[in-house]
Order: sequence, then C-alpha cells, then structure tokens
Amino acid sequence: MKSQWECFLQNLGVWEGSFTNFSPQGTLLNDTSSRLCLEGLNNNQKVRLTLSRSGKDDLIREFRSVGGGLLFFENGSFSEGLIQLGPFSEFGGELAFVHENRRLRLVQLFDKNGHLNGLTLIREHLAGTLVVERPPLQIHDLLGEWRGQAVTIYRDLRPPDTYSTTLKIQLDDAGRLIQSISFGNRTITSTATVKGSIVLFDQDPEKQVQVLLLPDGASATSPLKVQLRQPLFLEAGWLIQSNLRQRMIRSYNDKGEWVSLTLVTEERV
Repeated sequence: MKSQWECFLQNLGVWEGSFTNFSPQGTLLNDTSSRLCLEGLNNNQKVRLTLSRSGKDDLIREFRSVGGGLLFFENGSFSEGLIQLGPFSEFGGELAFVHENRRLRLVQLFDKNGHLNGLTLIREHLAGTLVVERPPLQIHDLLGEWRGQAVTIYRDLRPPDTYSTTLKIQLDDAGRLIQSISFGNRTITSTATVKGSIVLFDQDPEKQVQVLLLPDGASATSPLKVQLRQPLFLEAGWLIQSNLRQRMIRSYNDKGEWVSLTLVTEERV
C-alpha cells in the first residue's frame, strides 16, 4: 500500500486547463485558462506547486508532507477541505479525480449562513497530450444500473474499507427520478425532481440535496444548506466514458467532523 506522499506524487507534471465558476443554480459565470505545475524537488522529498491563471498573480505552495484536510487515493485522486463545520463560518471542499492524462476537480463553497454559494469546475490535462472533452452531462447519461467497487479511506488513517456497490437510476412516468444505492447490506432509495441541469432531492424540505449536471460529464452533489448537528456529505461525479463513471464522497459526522473519503468506480451493466 502506497503512503499518502507516494499517492500525492501521482499528480506530478504540468496540467493545463481552465477554472470555470458556476452559480449555485448552475449558471456559468466565468471561465479562466490555467496552468498548474507540480514539480518534485530534492529527489521528490519536496513538491512545489505553481498555479498560473490569466489575470491573476501566480500562486506558489511548497509541500514536504500531506495531511490535515487532505487525503489521497492510490491513483492520485484526492480531496482537500475543511476538517470541521463550524457556526457562522464559511465551509467547503475540493474533490479531484485523476484518470490517465486528465484531472477533473470540483470545489463547492458555502457561505457563513451555510447556504451553497458557488462551484468551480477545474478541467485539466497533462501538457502536450491530446484531450477529448466529454459533452455536458445529461440525465439520460446516468439512467440504468451501475455496478462498482468503492474504497473508503479515513482521516485517522485506519485501514481502508473496500466493498461492492450498485446504483440504479430511473425515471417514473411523471418524469421524477428514482435512485437506489446499495452498498454492503444497506439500500437507500430516494426520489428527485429533474429540471434541466438541476436534480433536486426534495423529499425532506429540511435536508434538500441538489445535483448539478456540468460540462465534461461532471456532476456536483451538494446540500443546499449545511447545518450543525447533522451529518452531511459533498460528492462529485465524472462520466469518464459512456459506461464508466467515478464518484467521490467526502463525509462529515453529526458533530461536523470530517471522517472519511470514498471513491466509487462503477460501470453500467
């Protein structure tokens, strides 16, 4: 099993792409080209990050270790964010996939009152490689039965859990979405309203969860409001190929503490 540092090193290289900002309703606000260099120094004992974006000063960070609100999977996919939800403070997290020569990253931000405030979709490819971007995600891209494997890693670095998953998504006669997720011996079924690129799980008015369908086969799953003393999760999805999808879930307990990160790799049956 790789160390967290070795997993981080899977991201070395020069990544070219863009930062695209969206409103909480999925309206595209602006798009900025980007170039991110992750350079290993001193025989990869240190990593320097240099982010260049048009119209902005370069951001430079150096790493000698990873930890805190940051966890990596063995393929280099990762999540970074706050480790604690607090009262009257901003909240958010980043979920990032790595697949071959591409990365897809999603940042979800909430304001001091806990309301979803905006999203940033970051699409990147290794410099000098060809990239074919997928079209914006449509609800029909997700219909059917998906079977996969999930890996959950923990903030306290206990051994990871691996288990199989099944996801079934269908539309009823009224056009309402029905979703059934099975993992281990548990099955959770929920329903949602579909309106354009917004899928709203609205069964419980106090705990509404929204899925935004985004460019490049991406999706963002967010509570419309994060609340104290209630467990919550942030999720991103990426339809890498028509029948191959990954989802990443960052989970918090009812004390607002970040506890785990799950990566699901699933194929349509």
